[in-house]
Amino acid sequence: MKGFTPFLSTILVGLLVAIASATKLNVPRLRLSYKDLLSTNRSSVFTGHHGQLSLTAIFLDEYRDRLFLGGKDVLYSIMLGPASSESKEIYWPPLPGKREGCVETGKEQNECANYVRLLQPYNRTHLLACGTGAFQPMCVFINVGHRGEHVFTMDPQNEGNGRGKVPHDPSLPFASTFRGGELYTGLTADFLGRDSVILRSMGGRPTMRTETDEKLLHDPKFIAAHLIPDSDDRDDDKVYFFFTEKAMEAEGREGAIHTRVGRVCANDVGGQRVLVSKWSTFIKARLICSVPGPHGIDTHFNQLGEIYTSTQFTHHIIKHTHKYHCAFQTEDVFLLRTKDERNPDVYAIFSTISNVFQGFAVCVYRMADIREAFNGPFAHKEGPDYQWGAYEGRVPYPRPGVCPSKITNQPGREFASTKDFPDSVLHFARSHPLMWRPVYPALRQPVLVKANIPYKLKQIVVDRVEAEDGQYDVMFIGTDIGTVLKVIALHGGNSLETEEVTLEELQVFKVPTPITSLDISVKRQALYVGSAAGVAQVKLHRCETYGKACAECCLARDPYCAWDGSSCARFIPNSKRRYRRQDIRHGNPVLQCVDQNLSDVDVTEDRVVYGTEKNSTFLECVPRSPQATVTWLVQHNDRNEEVKLDDRVMSTEQGLLFRRLFHQDEGVYICHSREHGFTQILARFTLEVLHGETVDELMGRDNAGQSDSFKDRSTGNYRAWMPCSTYGRSSSLGQIGQSRLWFKDIMQLIGPSNLPHVEEYCERMWCNDKLRRKHKSMVEKYRQAQEGARKARSKGSSERNRMPRDLSRREE
Repeated sequence: MKGFTPFLSTILVGLLVAIASATKLNVPRLRLSYKDLLSTNRSSVFTGHHGQLSLTAIFLDEYRDRLFLGGKDVLYSIMLGPASSESKEIYWPPLPGKREGCVETGKEQNECANYVRLLQPYNRTHLLACGTGAFQPMCVFINVGHRGEHVFTMDPQNEGNGRGKVPHDPSLPFASTFRGGELYTGLTADFLGRDSVILRSMGGRPTMRTETDEKLLHDPKFIAAHLIPDSDDRDDDKVYFFFTEKAMEAEGREGAIHTRVGRVCANDVGGQRVLVSKWSTFIKARLICSVPGPHGIDTHFNQLGEIYTSTQFTHHIIKHTHKYHCAFQTEDVFLLRTKDERNPDVYAIFSTISNVFQGFAVCVYRMADIREAFNGPFAHKEGPDYQWGAYEGRVPYPRPGVCPSKITNQPGREFASTKDFPDSVLHFARSHPLMWRPVYPALRQPVLVKANIPYKLKQIVVDRVEAEDGQYDVMFIGTDIGTVLKVIALHGGNSLETEEVTLEELQVFKVPTPITSLDISVKRQALYVGSAAGVAQVKLHRCETYGKACAECCLARDPYCAWDGSSCARFIPNSKRRYRRQDIRHGNPVLQCVDQNLSDVDVTEDRVVYGTEKNSTFLECVPRSPQATVTWLVQHNDRNEEVKLDDRVMSTEQGLLFRRLFHQDEGVYICHSREHGFTQILARFTLEVLHGETVDELMGRDNAGQSDSFKDRSTGNYRAWMPCSTYGRSSSLGQIGQSRLWFKDIMQLIGPSNLPHVEEYCERMWCNDKLRRKHKSMVEKYRQAQEGARKARSKGSSERNRMPRDLSRREE
């Protein structure tokens, strides 16, 4: 790029090298197509009773063994029992006249439907369902019965107003969570999609919302909402919202987008005189996802909207040499619950598309780090001419953002509710909603980075799996082309570096379609993948697909799978079976399978390949794993030497290509694959090179001249084999032997013992499927006719029923 100083060039080169090294081994070890998943009974797809679900909401109810789906004007309930997947449907269109009124306001016909956006459990027997209602949101309670029943009914007479529960526009994002009969929602609550708020509705308490103030929420995009307790005191429970917004503190970078985590107290009821019916405990902090670079410069994965040209990028780095920013946004957030409900792990996908590069990252955050940011200094700015900094003045008591609870109260200073908070606390909370310190990910870097890939990462769920050598978080990541990546991140002991291992790439949907939701059932060991086309149930693992040898099972590095002595099977912790081989961290079959016959995975059968001088020749060798490295060796004087590669001899993903063959290339070629220190032989070829002069002489002969070399030296008869090109559209049995007769001269030079190998090679190289089928059909007809002629001769039949004598000789 023009205009870069050496220092800045070093920054960019270091950045790209860091990303390249992080993605070097991220090629999926196993790719399974849509047909592969169906044929192995690993996946099943539900597209609705009418073939097009237009899925917009999903709720997995593991207690009832039910899957509830919401789409365009429709709701579904699917039983997940082992016996069958019975499904029931409820048709739920907009109220009469609403669709027509929606179109009259200028909305598209397709938008003016009831898209179900919210499905939440309300009590033991009912679900709360809310839809857009043709831009007039509505909600209803669905009777789903008790556990073991398959009840699925609704009373249209009980439909209520859904405003503030789901957006009017079906395309706008929102986030919600349900607690104690109350719904907490982050959304745009008006028809035009401009009033961005965090709302609490339903239940017995008054509705709560954020003030209309850009300091609180500035054009936010809500991603997720979760209730996370901070202590054993239920009064201290807080609801956390994850969203992106335009950053007020990003001076000099208009339109910069930051990722936030915000929170409110669940028992917040607003103030008495200030912030009446408004959140009085709302505060927010910035989430940072960055790759450490050279000279202490980080690559940030948490902005959206900054698209740079090369010159703009240069000026930007010069201006902000302490940080290198990229245009990144948060795509999805997943809460990995642990045994300690107060400390789940937060997984988030970040993405960017800019003129510099396109990349994706996954960062993991600890709740302790999030709480530490909220307990730190507040961000502060004196006036328009001042810079942002940490607030150093006196913070009122109780500290803004804390909940009225036993933890907050002190003797003589007790608060029953937020209405008892002093006005000074509420004024400070209104003017200082942002924390100064950001939240960094665990280990201060992403666990996964992907750059310049032909798809986008959209959704994530995580399963914590017990393996032989410890716990592993298996990430399932959905893309915009209907695939799911199964990935683990390995930490190198005391090192901060991580190794990303992409175990599988699953093509879940037949037609590439963006994945809009992912849900995981640990109980059923299944993944539920949603898209506009439908929902797929995919098994988390199928160990037998990795192979039938101990080495192959070990190289897979799948925490779900282990070698049990006879097959690659599901690893079950605390199992009584002692013979289990598994090495997730290193994938070293030499150590794990030392008492196994490792030669079982070697393919040592010799194959003979013939090539012609000055022509091209190809030796095919594809490793079982794309993560393996292939090396080619050639035998010379009983010694194996590595093949020297250049413009003439090239190693490709499919094998070894000789663009121009020389006689000295003749020899035995061995294809080796190496993966995690384990080497195996994939193929061995004996390459024989035919002299160019001899071939030219044979090709120049008149095809009509019947040279003695056309005849089998042992019988004097013609051989019956003909290349498939003989059977062109104008060919017939009577013309066999008149096309490409020179090829038989080459066959004769090679010798009859190697003829089957050459026939197989030539048929594979020259014949398309149509000609090959025609070839087989013609040969079969020829043999049947000859057999009939022989029977006729044996019965003394007339001469006209006999086969021509020359063709009979050829068959012999």
